Amino acid sequence: MMTRESGGAMLAGIACGVGAGALWGLVFLAPEVVRGFTPLQQAVGRYLAFGALSLILVAPRWRMLAARMTPRLLWALAWLALAGNLFYYVLLVSAVQMGGVAMTSLVVGFLPVAVTIVGSRQAGAVPLRQLAPSLLLCVAGALCIGWQAVVMPGPGPVATRLLGFACAVGALISWTAFAIGNNHWLRRQDDMPAQDWNLLIGLATGCQALLFLPVVLWLGLGRHDAAAWTQFTTVSVAVALLASIVGNALWNRASRLLPLTMVGQMILFETAFALLYGFAWEARWPTGLESAAFLLVVLSVVSCIAAHRRPVAGLVTTA
Repeated sequence: MMTRESGGAMLAGIACGVGAGALWGLVFLAPEVVRGFTPLQQAVGRYLAFGALSLILVAPRWRMLAARMTPRLLWALAWLALAGNLFYYVLLVSAVQMGGVAMTSLVVGFLPVAVTIVGSRQAGAVPLRQLAPSLLLCVAGALCIGWQAVVMPGPGPVATRLLGFACAVGALISWTAFAIGNNHWLRRQDDMPAQDWNLLIGLATGCQALLFLPVVLWLGLGRHDAAAWTQFTTVSVAVALLASIVGNALWNRASRLLPLTMVGQMILFETAFALLYGFAWEARWPTGLESAAFLLVVLSVVSCIAAHRRPVAGLVTTA
């Protein structure tokens, strides 16, 4: 049966997952706040700020961390930074601007299904059949939002919304690769503080953002007044600090405390908070379908927690 220590670790992991979701949900709202800036400008701005903050925070321990750098680890940091940060965020901003917050958060909300299916193949994981109720509830909630955000009439030409949908699917694929890869490398570096790992990814992303800066300048910065640039800078730094520094630190902590199948379910909170922030920004209450989706998301997470509390044959933990 589950020990008191393992139960405490699970509760701490869930709390970290919820906190990360609440902060990550802001990422879906930011593109609306600075809509006048292109997806690449927003991505480069956010990750230049993330890289700068990471450099400041990691500086006291840099010599110790630098001694651990191997070509394989540097390659892992590079592809995780590209897949989970720059590439993902360009696609996400494009999806929000063309398809809206609800549609984008819906598509990215399928991430728990993909991560859970992959995680169920790990040794010692809860069998997929025990997670079936949670996955079915997740899909039902996604279908509710999908009908509301994609099928029902909405603003903008259909072609633009379809392109936004395609960008959201690309963001989902990118984030799935990052979530699985990041979990793998976190467990391989189990003696490294999760925050240090996050800051190393921040440094890698900041370097990549610097490489993309000439492209942004070549494409043009557009016509923005001082107030717009001030708002853009504020949003970039705020998202970098809250989502990339604090949110990622909470997520890495959750990834170490929870099994991969359950980590995937925690990502549902990002979807829920993104929708809540979107409703607040649009100054409206959720529709019936959106309310039903929220309920289904909550039930999905609760049923997943229940599945992990049941003993698995051959893998029973004793007090």
